[in-house]
Amino acid sequence: MNRRKFLSRSYLGATSLLIAPETISGLSKNKKPSYSNETPLYAISTWDVSKANMIAGKALEAGFSAIEAAVNGVAYEESNLLNTTVGKGGAPDRDGIVSLDACVMNHTGNCGAVLAVENITHVAALAKEVMEKTPHVILAGKGARQFAIKQGYKPENLLTEQGKKAWKKWLKNKNYKPEINVENHDTIGMICCDKLGNLSGACTTSGLAYKMSGRVGDSPIIGSGLYIDNKVGGAVATGLGEEVIKTVGSFLIVELMRSGLSPQEACEEAVNRILEKQKVKPNFQVAYLSTNINGEVGAYSIQKGFSYTFYKNKINKNISSDSVYK
Repeated sequence: MNRRKFLSRSYLGATSLLIAPETISGLSKNKKPSYSNETPLYAISTWDVSKANMIAGKALEAGFSAIEAAVNGVAYEESNLLNTTVGKGGAPDRDGIVSLDACVMNHTGNCGAVLAVENITHVAALAKEVMEKTPHVILAGKGARQFAIKQGYKPENLLTEQGKKAWKKWLKNKNYKPEINVENHDTIGMICCDKLGNLSGACTTSGLAYKMSGRVGDSPIIGSGLYIDNKVGGAVATGLGEEVIKTVGSFLIVELMRSGLSPQEACEEAVNRILEKQKVKPNFQVAYLSTNINGEVGAYSIQKGFSYTFYKNKINKNISSDSVYK
């Protein structure tokens, strides 16, 4: 089965959506890096996103590269109207406008990101286009939207009726306050390991509900929302992006693993770095998910309620994370 047929039989067959022209590129032909042959391919994602993670896992088994699998996996949630924190249907800003952020990073250290993009659903795929087809790492706002249209993306209204009703209800009080795990998930961060032992990741979000216009969190910031080093491992973040940015959380975790810490230990230390700056118990959530080149996985959060989805050996399961506050 070729890649395009596989794609059409996975999420595209169910949603009748086309992410972007030429989203699926050829597999990496790079030589296999130093890697344990005993570690099978796998996919991990923040929160309970079983379908998205399954799509990525099946894509890996079909021979897709890690970056292809990650982008196609998160695309499911970007199209999921029930997910109000990612893609179409995401919560708008204070002015009722939905803007999306995303980034990707592959096993070579190459990366791409888009910030504050309006009217484009599949921003993770767009970030991949930025990485592969431009000399830049980041495109923002109108420029990112213009680039998307030139690549064949079709603009669409991202504010659903449900989202519009919720926004109008919020307007009555205009109480801007990040809430802990209000939704069953938040930013979707995904890391995949393919048959060549290469790691790549994607991170996509609509940002904080009712944020100030132009606000950008950690999700599209390489080193904060996502970081990959194929010789060490990778990490993704979710939660209040401002706090992740202040400690460059995902990069910190990878560097801690480089120094010898396990993924679990690294995630815990990264959370502690945030808590060191708090004088009282924080009223926000930050959670990390990481993996190293041996296939070990770690997850940790400030508040209870965080979980991650893990696909390995054809088994896809959601796992609750440990947290500082129970």
